[in-house]
Amino acid sequence: MASNTSKTARASVRAGQGAGGALSVLGEYKYLIPLADGRFVYVRNLTNGKTTHLKTDSDAFVEEIRVLAAAGHGAKIRAELNSLHSTSPEHGWDATEKRLADAGIFEG
Repeated sequence: MASNTSKTARASVRAGQGAGGALSVLGEYKYLIPLADGRFVYVRNLTNGKTTHLKTDSDAFVEEIRVLAAAGHGAKIRAELNSLHSTSPEHGWDATEKRLADAGIFEG
């Protein structure tokens, strides 16, 4: 079966699955894998099993997060964005979270 995920995305996911990896914390998977000081991100969509590479200020990023939030993952994604902001405030994760909130992603 062919994969639509890039080699880099697959390698990043595999790297995070080991002990102490960035993608799994106490059995819970991370949805966002930050890249390039927060300008880009891999978004792990657990509903369809795909990992997409998106620019954090793009409409495609907002729509991908909207799909995940509609599937019940919004609170975890918002917490993850806040965590990213607390560890790397210079990367603008607070602005990314505000942009998603302004788009109504985390409502309901």
